[in-house]
Amino acid sequence: MDLAPTDAQEPVATQAYSNRQRLFMRYFTAVLVDLVILNLFEEYWSWVTIESFTISLLAAILLQILLRATIAVEHRVAAYFNARKGKWARFMRFFCAWLVIFGSKFVILEALDMAFGDEVSFGGPFHGLIAIIVVVVAMLGIEELIVRFYRRLGDSPSA
Repeated sequence: MDLAPTDAQEPVATQAYSNRQRLFMRYFTAVLVDLVILNLFEEYWSWVTIESFTISLLAAILLQILLRATIAVEHRVAAYFNARKGKWARFMRFFCAWLVIFGSKFVILEALDMAFGDEVSFGGPFHGLIAIIVVVVAMLGIEELIVRFYRRLGDSPSA
């Protein structure tokens, strides 16, 4: 009879997680954070209107996909210019990063409009551009705070 513990018998804290599991939890958590932020803005700011919770969940998923794509494009552009020398390359690195990040907000607004029409609406000045920028900055900021908090939990000595 083999008495070696199986994975089911090991405490969860001792199990190693695969990269796919870690990636899933990261994006799952990010979507939930975005969902909360979207719904808080919808409830407390008249410039953000979302017709239902289900629509806000789908919008949070779409926003997460678009934000990750934006960050990936920005990193590729930065790497391209970082590989070159000189002041012009440095200027172009920052200018193109700004252009990608700022321009992505127009893409995000259009994607939300195409996917949800009037069910998701960002109002205010510049056809909702200010509202989407505020919401996206809040999402990224809160996500970063949560990641930093999570990492600090791992650094603290266990009781």
